Amino acid sequence: MDSSQLNTPNGLNLPTTSRLSIEEKIELGKKIRKDITRTSHADYRAPSSRRDPVSIIMEQDQSRIQELVPIRHARMLTSSFAFLRGTAKIMIEDIGRQATTNIPVLANGDMHVSNFGIYATAERNVVFSINDFDETHPGAWEWDLKRLTTSAVVCATFLGGDRQSCEAAARAVVKSYREKMTVFAQESNLNIWYKTIHVQEVLNSLSSESKKETEAVISKAQTKTQLELYEKLSHLVNDRPQIMSSGPLLNREANLESNKATHALQENILKSYFESLNFDRQMLLKRYQALDIARKVVGVGSVGTRCWVIMLQGINDKDPLFLQIKQAQDSVLAPFWDQKLPFTNQGRRVVSGQRTIQGAPDIFLGWGELADHLQFYVRQLSDMKGSVEFIPGKTKLSFFIEYCATCGWALALAHAKSGDPAIISGYCGQSDELDASLAKFAFAYAEQNERDYEAMQKAAKSGRIEVAMAF
Repeated sequence: MDSSQLNTPNGLNLPTTSRLSIEEKIELGKKIRKDITRTSHADYRAPSSRRDPVSIIMEQDQSRIQELVPIRHARMLTSSFAFLRGTAKIMIEDIGRQATTNIPVLANGDMHVSNFGIYATAERNVVFSINDFDETHPGAWEWDLKRLTTSAVVCATFLGGDRQSCEAAARAVVKSYREKMTVFAQESNLNIWYKTIHVQEVLNSLSSESKKETEAVISKAQTKTQLELYEKLSHLVNDRPQIMSSGPLLNREANLESNKATHALQENILKSYFESLNFDRQMLLKRYQALDIARKVVGVGSVGTRCWVIMLQGINDKDPLFLQIKQAQDSVLAPFWDQKLPFTNQGRRVVSGQRTIQGAPDIFLGWGELADHLQFYVRQLSDMKGSVEFIPGKTKLSFFIEYCATCGWALALAHAKSGDPAIISGYCGQSDELDASLAKFAFAYAEQNERDYEAMQKAAKSGRIEVAMAF
């Protein structure tokens, strides 16, 4: 399908031949099925030239802080689900060169069930959305949906689910995505742009049992304020607030470098970041003074990339602000999609993606670059943010399946904001044909993920890769 035929309004800068009506766009989506059938998405065959997955992981390790790489390996090896969380590059190499619908969106690039959560908007409303944007890049909508359905199967298996439960989780993702996209297809561009998923809407969609579990997550998130972080992460040293180090996972830069180097790092980060903010945010940030900086280890796939926490203080010790600074590298999707975003700074790519996809993002989102060409983005470390932890024996499969449907809803909204929901809806259709196809794909790729996980286990056992004992 030639992308020049598609009418994509939200900034992807693709050429268009005409302004089509909603009905015409839906018909165009249906026509694309002739070239790429919905049943064809069920197929997964490993590429004949498939690279060794461990080699891909080791290749990514080269650009990371070497002393932290063994922690990354250890976290990926805790389960096949944890392993999947670190394999965005491996998976896109497997599916990125296969035929696609060529219907573009601003893809997330690393969709899995742990990359969703709740957060507070600037208006202090609590909403549900995608919460990780490191790999966001123009791409095919089905790439995100394939990775998300695969994660549903892998995680359901991790939680002890049988094949029936795993299939129900995968189908719940696609069914919800498809049905919500049908609704979004009929809405105006502005309505979609302003739309968020309020947690009350989520609660209203759940069964009584799942509602209780979700309310617990919301209640816990509402305690995660800047003041709570201050009390948790800092202590007084010579009457001055200082971040408490906790081994390699949170380590004050003063423990790693000279005080002069630490001060320079802090100043350079804030100066570059400050210039990316709108005037009103600059005025707010000026009211804070930077007190301390620490290096932080985050996530699974991100471990080893540069990440810091800066502690700032406003009026007094009851007015703290913690900013997280995270290194931004090229998206893993970039080699597989010709259309690029018009940014040279990868941190700006991440921030722009979050602003587009999330709808009501952090007021302190920004980006910058250090003298050594290290590009980064900035956000608040915690602001009523929360997510579901998946624990075997504790997380109920019935809850997980409903949670998967909510993830499908959030992904549909993200794609509706950045792509054309009417064309996507026309392609997806009203039947469960796509649901069945992507569930079949998810099982096939879950098997591939298991083989890759076993390959990494062998690499650890043989000493090919180093694994940390504590992580």
